[in-house]
Amino acid sequence: MKPVLLVLTLLPCSLFAAPWPLWRGDVLGSGVTSETGLPTEWSKDKNVAWRVDLPEAGNSTPVVFENRIFVTQPISAEKWRGLYCFDRKDGKLLWKNGMVYDKPETTHPTNPYCSSSPATDGKIVVAAYGSAGIAAYDYEGKELWRRDLGPVVHTWGTSSSPVLHGDLVIYYHGPGQGARLLALDKTTGKTIWEFQEPTWKPGQRTDGFKGQDGGVIGSFVTPIIVEANGREELVMSFPMEMKAFDPASGKELWTCTGLNPLVYASPVAMEGIVLTTGGYYGNSMAVRAGGNSDVTQTHRLWQLIRHNGGIGSGVVKDGYYYYHNSGGVAYCLDIHTGKTLWEERLPGAGKSWGSFLRSGEHIYALSQAGDAVIFRATPDKLDIIGHNHLGEHTNSSPVPSDGQIFLRTHQALWCVGFSS
Repeated sequence: MKPVLLVLTLLPCSLFAAPWPLWRGDVLGSGVTSETGLPTEWSKDKNVAWRVDLPEAGNSTPVVFENRIFVTQPISAEKWRGLYCFDRKDGKLLWKNGMVYDKPETTHPTNPYCSSSPATDGKIVVAAYGSAGIAAYDYEGKELWRRDLGPVVHTWGTSSSPVLHGDLVIYYHGPGQGARLLALDKTTGKTIWEFQEPTWKPGQRTDGFKGQDGGVIGSFVTPIIVEANGREELVMSFPMEMKAFDPASGKELWTCTGLNPLVYASPVAMEGIVLTTGGYYGNSMAVRAGGNSDVTQTHRLWQLIRHNGGIGSGVVKDGYYYYHNSGGVAYCLDIHTGKTLWEERLPGAGKSWGSFLRSGEHIYALSQAGDAVIFRATPDKLDIIGHNHLGEHTNSSPVPSDGQIFLRTHQALWCVGFSS
């Protein structure tokens, strides 16, 4: 698997490139980078540092730390689930490691195995493989530990990514029967605590929402960690409700009801407010963090029934939430009131599963067809800055690091732009 270089001369990367170590960049799941000046214009053969082929389709988003890029990857013919490590300066494959899982595993044709993104702290890298388990590796690719957490049995598979926080690996192993939120010891993989998700059946629902495909229930969310009233809160959107836990002990802090049975987008936070959206015209709501027990009546700021939820997660800036549905329509919403200020269809090929990236005032959106639309974060209107096309299918999200953007498609890993 040799990288295909699309330019004659590459400028060297910085010795220590700006990291993007987790899905959405940080434990807050913000999707926001402190970098500005990222590329806004590229194509298949313009402003591309390198492109390297991947063996088959995958939905996960890469993570970047210093000179390494990590991508989870299935190889179906070998029943292999694993992790690839690339050199960020030229796309050379440095190592790969993983495991064979030869038992039947449910998923949807549009959601290949290994759809969870890895997580790293610069010393170890953790990758979750759904039914095949979760494993940690050192930076040379040696396996440090692995855990079999049991099968994930859901018609649409899984996608939640691990989060590294201090000495813990936080991971939602689900959805489906037996789904649970766990904290594992980063060094050994030993379970520190776990929360068993309540089992919801269609007949138990009281919101009148029938869902899709006969009433599919499940969460595909990656949890986030926020600070409120001097304490850390691990926030997770489950079917029907959002919960917060003490990340160190797993103690349940608060619960807010009002979601729908199917939840895709991960929560986002700003100014002590946590906002979450349900999938496929599910419910959206905003909750002020820092409460105790059932906070539905005391801390829920607003709830929108059968709203514009999609699969990807949005970004916040200056009290406004920018997001899109899976059909490619973008929205700007006031995070304090829930009022939609504008909604516009993004140019290009429409549908999107990826999550937004924000760099300063620029928001990056990536469609399934490989269209990257850059627009300005303003509550006034949709203000397009750039529109680029790679022509390769993708369900992933853009990743920034050191003046470059990394894009994972079903065919390849791309490095757009040149580092300074």
